[in-house]
Amino acid sequence: MPNYVYFLLSVVALIGGYVIYGTIVEKIFGAQPSRPVPAHTHADGVDFVEMPAWKVWLIQLLNIAGVGPVFGPILGALWGPSALLWIVIGCIFAGAVHDYFAGMLSIRYHGANVPTIVGHNLGSAAKLVMQVFSVVLLVLVGVVFVAAPAGLLAKLTPDWMNLTFWICIIFAYYFLATILPIDQIIGRFYPIFGAVLIFMAVGIVTMLFVSGTEFYPAMHWANQHPKQLPIYPLVFITIACGALSGFHATQSPLMARCLANERLGKPIFYGGMIAEGLIALIWATVAMSFYKTPEALTSALAAGGPGNIVAESSLALMGTYGGVLAILGVVVLPITSGDTAFRAARLTIAEAFKFSQASHKNRLSIALPIFAIGVVLANVDFNIIWRYFGWANQSLAAIVLWACAAYLYRKPCFHWICTVPATFITSVAVSYICYEPKMGFGMSIDTANYIGIAVALVCLVALMLFGKCTIAGAPENA
Repeated sequence: MPNYVYFLLSVVALIGGYVIYGTIVEKIFGAQPSRPVPAHTHADGVDFVEMPAWKVWLIQLLNIAGVGPVFGPILGALWGPSALLWIVIGCIFAGAVHDYFAGMLSIRYHGANVPTIVGHNLGSAAKLVMQVFSVVLLVLVGVVFVAAPAGLLAKLTPDWMNLTFWICIIFAYYFLATILPIDQIIGRFYPIFGAVLIFMAVGIVTMLFVSGTEFYPAMHWANQHPKQLPIYPLVFITIACGALSGFHATQSPLMARCLANERLGKPIFYGGMIAEGLIALIWATVAMSFYKTPEALTSALAAGGPGNIVAESSLALMGTYGGVLAILGVVVLPITSGDTAFRAARLTIAEAFKFSQASHKNRLSIALPIFAIGVVLANVDFNIIWRYFGWANQSLAAIVLWACAAYLYRKPCFHWICTVPATFITSVAVSYICYEPKMGFGMSIDTANYIGIAVALVCLVALMLFGKCTIAGAPENA
């Protein structure tokens, strides 16, 4: 059997997951097309603005698909086919479920941000932790998604348009997108960005076939990492966006405020994640196919990181003009997540302090300090920021999934669709921070894994024992 069949089967699995498992998830949640939605009940012309479904879908995809579904799968490809398995299985049974519930619970809670969603299901202490944790993650995301596109743009432009130049330009755009009404910049330009993104994804995978590139030439299921770094937990932290990402829980409420109907939740939230999974699958495939061996991929990464992989493979497979467009498609991803990361940070802070965002003055009073912190963090080494982002991202996903599991458990509904991925990613996040030598505790991998599994089981038992307790202040009819 030719190896490209693995790629085609993965594509079919993702699409089948949307059709079959997405329908199951929607049915368990109980979407109600006649139920009032925040876009109607809280319309303010700034953040609560009804938009057409096709536009909301494109914005949701671009919001969640930052540099993660490109850089993460490229780095994850060092481990071999296990990266493909995690993208497909993680996306269908964890990531898309996480995104769907984050968006739909936001609708049920009148457009609430993720700290309120967590608070209504896990209690006020969890809400307070999430208010701090989510804002920190959002600022880290905004900073990460400045440096990556700025570096790629600097490769395509004259010397005077260097990294610093592009960082300033991107920060300026982020600031405008953060304070202006959502339909003035994001709603107008994202469809154009979406067209570039789709061209990039379809174009580069088409050229893999047309050029006769052998798919997965080093294909075997053992750990292929040149340094034999453990698959568990590292693959599941390295590949976040495209499989499961807590950052998405901060973005789904932005579009929850713009939906005209609850039945749109499946195509927009679940379907948006499946589309991101396809992007991740493509770039993992490029990394494992264009570079024949993990050693060759390692050398290319050493020469310029994941951005170098994007530039080299795009230009080689698609030629100068097509390659430049493909690179611009990758540039679009982080930029269209970085702007909404800062926007979500503004809204999360405003919600915590019950501070109206209808006026420019109020929006500026929150946005200016956030961007000041972002500019300072932009001067920190990118690799350090990325490591903290990766761990924080999956930790946030675990907390959100536990909140969604508690919501279903309390109703009661079949909560295991959230409980199982919550348990798994909790063990991953705890194991990673125990094992990681530079930002974690530097334990042995076996010790770290035992601790991770133990903590995950404690959380599972806690849900079974206390998950049905009434939460003060939580809406009863959500």
